[in-house]
Amino acid sequence: QVQLVESGGGLVQPGGSLRLSCAASGFRLDYYAIGWFRQAPGKEREGVSCISSSGASTYYADSVKGRFTISRDNAKNTVYLQMNSLKPEDAGVYYCAVRASCGSRWFHSTAYNYWGQGTQVTVSS
Repeated sequence: QVQLVESGGGLVQPGGSLRLSCAASGFRLDYYAIGWFRQAPGKEREGVSCISSSGASTYYADSVKGRFTISRDNAKNTVYLQMNSLKPEDAGVYYCAVRASCGSRWFHSTAYNYWGQGTQVTVSS
């Protein structure tokens, strides 16, 4: 059974950090690119970052460049999203998802095949 499970969300103060994990089961993650998306209440789901299957290529939304870092440990079948200098506008449910490759349109959610259930990130003082 193909499954993605996100973890690591929580409540953090502005300026704080969190590391999200996306663990896969039922398939080998190293064959695929992984994207992170987020969705705030009343807003559309937006692409945050994508990492290629090898980890050699990474992509970020302008709003998170320089603050977030995506990485992967294929031996652990897990992808990470390190989030630093968090802002209130970073809050939302964060999802990871699978696709064949990132590409120039990595931020289009429709190209992703499997999604996790999400993990909540709250940024508030």
